[in-house]
Parts: sequence; C-alpha cells; structure tokens
Amino acid sequence: MPKIERSESKQIIIGKDVFTPYLFEDKIQNRVKELGEEISKDYQGKTPVFIGVLNGAFIFLTDLIKNITIDCEIDFFKLSSYGDAKISSGKVTMLKELNCDVTGRDIIIVEDIVDSGLSIKFIEELMQEHKPASMKVASLLVKPDSLRYNLKIHYIGFNIPSKFVIGYGLDYAQKYRNLRTIYALNE
Repeated sequence: MPKIERSESKQIIIGKDVFTPYLFEDKIQNRVKELGEEISKDYQGKTPVFIGVLNGAFIFLTDLIKNITIDCEIDFFKLSSYGDAKISSGKVTMLKELNCDVTGRDIIIVEDIVDSGLSIKFIEELMQEHKPASMKVASLLVKPDSLRYNLKIHYIGFNIPSKFVIGYGLDYAQKYRNLRTIYALNE
C-alpha cells in the first residue's frame, strides 16, 4: 500500500501521484446545504426515496440528508465500474440491490460523481422496470467534458474538468474517502 505523505503545502502524495486541494470543506458544505434546500422545496408535500450509490456517495448523501427538511426515506445501490483503477472499466456490475419497493415512488439517485455517465445510464434503465413516479439525479460532481451519454443531472454540486479526484467519498483504490477536502491529481 502506498504511503500518504502530507507536506506543508497540503499536497497529498500517493506513490508518484501528487494531489492538490481542489474543493475545500467549507465550499462543499455550503453547496450541499443549498442543494438540500432546493430539493426540500421541490419535493414539498412528498416523501422521496434517496438512493445512494455506494461506496462513494455515502458521505455526500449523509450531509445532504442533514439539510433535507421534508420526510424522506433512504436506500442504497452498490455498483462497480472502476475496481481499483483511475479509469472506468466501461462495464457496470450490480453488487447490492435495493431493499425497498420504488414502484410509484419519487426517487432521487445520489451520486458522488458523474464521469462518463455509464452508472447513471445503467440505473435509469434498471429503474424503468420498477416504474417509479419520478426519478431525478443529484450528484456532487459532474464532469461535463467526459459525459458519453445524454443524461439529465437535476441537482449538481459542482461541474469540474476531467480530472481524477479523491476525498469526500471519492476514492483511489478504495482509500482516501475520509478526506474532508476534494483533491485533484496533478497532471
């Protein structure tokens, strides 16, 4: 396992990869609060089901739910398209299915990051079988330049360039999710 070295410049070095701060905790929290307020307003009088996509979305979903002021439910999918790589394999595998019935329900899919859009496309096709009343997507990060599918992301925290990022739920080989700041790989 590569050792993380933290220098005084707040860079993170993992092996030969150098990551620098990209989005600081206070900026992330302010945006998540705004998204929570917007979703609460949009779903006033309804009880949506928030479906987090594991593992990455759990921190974003936790903070988002703290800012939701309406009744809601929570469930999780677990998908895999990256494994331990920095680039998607191009194939989505379902590792954990939903525990709740979403037929006729308003659902909000919660992602940490939408890169190519492959996972969201997979989820949209899967959800069509369950016939929800509505389905929207909330993602902390979206890489518009990397999207390969025509998708509607309804609630976006931040649009970012096509950089590899870690922290705040985003991982590198399943590690570094616990960083409060999002770091971008220097290229």
